Amino acid sequence: MTISNFDDLLLAACEQPQGQRLLLVFASAELPDDATPQQRAEFAQGEGGALVPAMCVDKTPDEIGNFERLAHEAGQFGPRWQVVFVSTLSGQGEKPPTSEAAEPVLERMVEAIKLGSFANMIAFDTLGQAVNLA
Repeated sequence: MTISNFDDLLLAACEQPQGQRLLLVFASAELPDDATPQQRAEFAQGEGGALVPAMCVDKTPDEIGNFERLAHEAGQFGPRWQVVFVSTLSGQGEKPPTSEAAEPVLERMVEAIKLGSFANMIAFDTLGQAVNLA
């Protein structure tokens, strides 16, 4: 299955034989203090900058519902974000893993994003469309 948007990912997670927990790290674009004038101009046009983790959460697909609901909730509880990085964690049988089991994995995701390493994650923009950050 091709995942071109967040709701495709939710559908794929629901189709798995094992219960799934989605791990989400919302990131904001920031401009470094030592940015060049060209970098500042590009950033003002909505390009460039560094992605910085702003908040993270783990949820089951049922708790999320759909991307629109997730984005609305994220807007209520967190800072403005540009990209959400998502990974999944499989449980035992139909039961998804616990939030406690997800916590160390979320911490590793946050650290990987800080280092610019996005392996094993899918990135989505604020409209829920998959983006390639390579």
